Amino acid sequence: MHLIVTSPPYNIGKAYEKRRSHEVYIEEQTATIAEAVRLLHPKGSICWQVGNHVDDGEVFPLDILLYPLFRNHGLKLRNRIVWTFGHGLHCQKRFSGRHETILWFTRDDDHIFNLDPVRVPSKYPEKKHFKGPRRGEMSGNPLGKNPSDVWDIPNVKANHVEKTEHPCQFPVGLVERLVLSLTNRGDNVLDPYLGVGSSAIAALKNGRNAYGCDVMPEYIEIAQQRVADFRAGTLRTRPMNKPVYEPMTREAE
Repeated sequence: MHLIVTSPPYNIGKAYEKRRSHEVYIEEQTATIAEAVRLLHPKGSICWQVGNHVDDGEVFPLDILLYPLFRNHGLKLRNRIVWTFGHGLHCQKRFSGRHETILWFTRDDDHIFNLDPVRVPSKYPEKKHFKGPRRGEMSGNPLGKNPSDVWDIPNVKANHVEKTEHPCQFPVGLVERLVLSLTNRGDNVLDPYLGVGSSAIAALKNGRNAYGCDVMPEYIEIAQQRVADFRAGTLRTRPMNKPVYEPMTREAE
């Protein structure tokens, strides 16, 4: 597999998981990660998207807890991507959480990375060098800028165009950015916690082969229907780089 991308359960008692001890949860993640590493192409990537486990008001950041499991296999962390979004539960005794993380690992330095397909518009596209031998020439890449390691992409809530019955659904655009940058056309993409198939849609939409599995048959049925709708040209998805809507302030009006 050239890309293994997933969002495992956070051990918080959602409908698709049974809450258990930290020790058991880590054991289960250890087994899944070991299988992912076994299946990984020499030039491939693993992207583990996680948030926080919360127990009795205390926050346990899963990326910190899971990081050693990948390092134990000799994988190298390339980025800790922060995915930020505007909506979620409102907290009363701590600041409301509005971000999660993606841990991107590879086996070594010889890995696939394509920046051009995921560039975003430059803030100052007409900016030019003001001194030196390139004075007066454009200073930025005409295709746009590097999207950095902080991604502002709306999460899938009730009014999202991609919303299904899944309570914690991947936005297709989030996975697309990983698919386009970390694989080439015709490569294989695997999601071991497939859910309703957002990663499969992101892969198929961009000419990759999609694989996945899940323990919830009702989610697999939804995933299969979404793939069928995609192939029929009727599946609606939010464009990968669509700007996040920001309502105008009274002063701006």
